[in-house]
Amino acid sequence: MCGIVGAIAQRNVVPILMEGLARLEYRGYDSAGLAVREANGRLARIRAVGKVARLRELLQERPIEGALGIAHTRWATHGMPAERNAHPHMSGERVAIVHNGIIENHNELRDRLKGLGYVFTSDTDTEVIAHLLADLLRREGDLLRAVQLVVRELVGAYALAVVSPDDPDRMVVARSGSPLVIGLGVGEHFIASDVFALLPVTQRFVFLEEGDIAEIRRDAVRIFDVTGAPVVRPERVSQLTATTADKGPYRHYMLKEIFEQPTVIGETLEGRIHQGRLLEESFGHEARGLFDRTQGVHIVACGTSYHAGLVARYWLEEVGIPCSVEVASEYRYRKVVVPPGTLFLTISQSGETADTLAALRAARRMGYVGALTICNVPESSLTRESDVAIMTRAGPEIGVASTKAFTTQLTALRLLTLALARRRGMTREQEQALVEELHALPRQVEVVLELNEAIRAMAEAFADRKDALFLGRGTFYPIALEGALKMKEISYIHAEAYPAGELKHGPLALVDADMPVICALPNDHLLEKVLSNLQEVRARGGELFLFSDKAVRIELDRYQNLTLSDICPSTAPITYSVPLQLLAYHVAVLKGTDVDQPRNLAKSVTVE
Repeated sequence: MCGIVGAIAQRNVVPILMEGLARLEYRGYDSAGLAVREANGRLARIRAVGKVARLRELLQERPIEGALGIAHTRWATHGMPAERNAHPHMSGERVAIVHNGIIENHNELRDRLKGLGYVFTSDTDTEVIAHLLADLLRREGDLLRAVQLVVRELVGAYALAVVSPDDPDRMVVARSGSPLVIGLGVGEHFIASDVFALLPVTQRFVFLEEGDIAEIRRDAVRIFDVTGAPVVRPERVSQLTATTADKGPYRHYMLKEIFEQPTVIGETLEGRIHQGRLLEESFGHEARGLFDRTQGVHIVACGTSYHAGLVARYWLEEVGIPCSVEVASEYRYRKVVVPPGTLFLTISQSGETADTLAALRAARRMGYVGALTICNVPESSLTRESDVAIMTRAGPEIGVASTKAFTTQLTALRLLTLALARRRGMTREQEQALVEELHALPRQVEVVLELNEAIRAMAEAFADRKDALFLGRGTFYPIALEGALKMKEISYIHAEAYPAGELKHGPLALVDADMPVICALPNDHLLEKVLSNLQEVRARGGELFLFSDKAVRIELDRYQNLTLSDICPSTAPITYSVPLQLLAYHVAVLKGTDVDQPRNLAKSVTVE
């Protein structure tokens, strides 16, 4: 979603703000802007619709500089993409503010402020905060006190950064429901919604917790909790560097991240399996006791992470663990029945997904034995608020369409399955066989990546298509869902996925020569049934694009097939997801879409 950057220093902060915005572009946005307190004591603001590059052009035409400033990339929620709706928002010359999140009671506050004579120039919910702050600042005379009072009136989620031209030596920030981090420097400090924005200037960070308000000065940071009491939050040193998120030799971040999968899968396994055994201690001291109490699992996630959960349901139930999987945005709005001994499991790349976080907080009151998260960001809210966290070690994922996060999530879920299978009578020999398959997984993905050029050629058949149908059976139905999601996300082709056995229950009506059908064909117990389903497609003139195991014999006419070799059964869903990622990528390139930043989408959905 939206991105925030701020800085207070003894130097011009505009280059820091602009570099931070550029590093947040992957989150998705439709406008950008900044506000800086200039040496003359006035706030200078520049905003632009479109990319950060447009904002940079405006700065070249009208340069500004100052030692205190805030900046923002906006993804439209309230109000269309337009300069008047871009952040920062101001109330006269009194205050400037940037905001991530949604203020649910903004209409009520707007009506009250209009009654006080304030004039609104935008359609956003954020502008009400600016006017409220100006009104409180006029009465209280102190920026920190004004922010402490204003947040009491806000209903919703927010990360705020506020500056005033009358207060040259500090910035005030607040966080509730949206992430915010403070970057520590020497004689200068920074704030952002994501550590990636600040890596060129610091690797020392303090992560604000729910309800925190902080006063940021050049030489000091003071933090207050939700009660207003001073608190100390731990300083963390990030292992990431400023070059971590570079594309390197790849044309797009997405392609780079697809090709990183052998490495990050290996890193996700590192230290967790050894000599044919799963090392449960690597999950943390508390994990063993939590697994001992687990009689069932309830998985809650969104998007790609939800598809990973659907695969895990098959795996867990194969070893006797009852499992249900639910879209996080639906979870809070129904009455949930929690069987005794149920583990609450969230899955998220960012750890800041609003619906998933809200589900976790609701679940705390429902009698689960504990909360486990599978996440890619160690300092995230989901990680901090869960009892146990299994980190995926995927590293920064910049492309909006998730790839390496998905395969590392599945790898972590496979490890969790082994841990719980031990408590359902899995023998040492069975465990060793499954661990050996996990050991082989990075190399298997490397072999699949060698098909890149062949998949590029296959993609040429999709360049003029408007629709596509993905099929799968068993654990490969969720992989079909994920393949369809990747296709629609970045190529804008309408793609659907169905269990192959459901063809005759409706989707077969869509099949004709213009509807490509994509299917994975692993050599498993459902193979013959899937081949029979594909015969139905061919009988209606449908064109087939297949990815199959080398042991599979295909007796169909008119199809394209790429053979995957040496696929281990237990990890096959992970391996087969990779060619579907590549197919979507190459189709998108051929269609000329914005692969890394597809329209209307954001990397991290931090509002409901």
